[in-house]
Amino acid sequence: MKRRFDLLIFDWDGTLMDSATCIAKSLQSACEDLGYPVPSDRDARYIIGLGLHDAMAHVLPHVSASEYPRIVERYRHHFLKGDAQTTLFAGVLDMLQELRAKGHLLAVATGKSRRGLDRALEVTGLATHFHATRCADEGHTKPDPRMLHWLLDQLGVAQTRALMVGDTSHDMAMAQAAGVERVGVAHGAHEIEDLLRYEPLACVRDCAELRAWLAENG
Repeated sequence: MKRRFDLLIFDWDGTLMDSATCIAKSLQSACEDLGYPVPSDRDARYIIGLGLHDAMAHVLPHVSASEYPRIVERYRHHFLKGDAQTTLFAGVLDMLQELRAKGHLLAVATGKSRRGLDRALEVTGLATHFHATRCADEGHTKPDPRMLHWLLDQLGVAQTRALMVGDTSHDMAMAQAAGVERVGVAHGAHEIEDLLRYEPLACVRDCAELRAWLAENG
């Protein structure tokens, strides 16, 4: 079957890595440590994938931006304690190897920092699986489409030949704004109804369904 998409772009947290719960709980613990209102599970998960300023402004709208570094320091403290227990979703490695073998270009577009993504790629052994990666601290953050524009330009792929795969409405909104088709995965940070608002080609429940959908439609 003729390949429909040359480039497959994946979000990281909540899409490839089962880390959404760790991120949300780390943020809640950081707020508790500093005496700030503790965000609900839904609010804490909503910010996954956003840049730092947008994330903090959402969960702590009355806190000065000058306080953000203190919050981030406590967040990192808790995240690094729990991060050792986070793993790739079952089947991710086999899926990526299969996609590369079929000739797809693979990329990551993430709200993580460059330092955070590089550490995650090293720990998981996935660094060599991707042809390009783009992080939130390297330019415009989700849902701004310019993160995807950069990847398309870097790899020389037209927007009609790329597909974004993500678990948040930020991923879907970014892809829609960039004119890139999208697939939602419902095993991460956001509810399926949040993803469906952006008219993805499909919403899948897990990596097994994603792998099957890409094999049939990618």
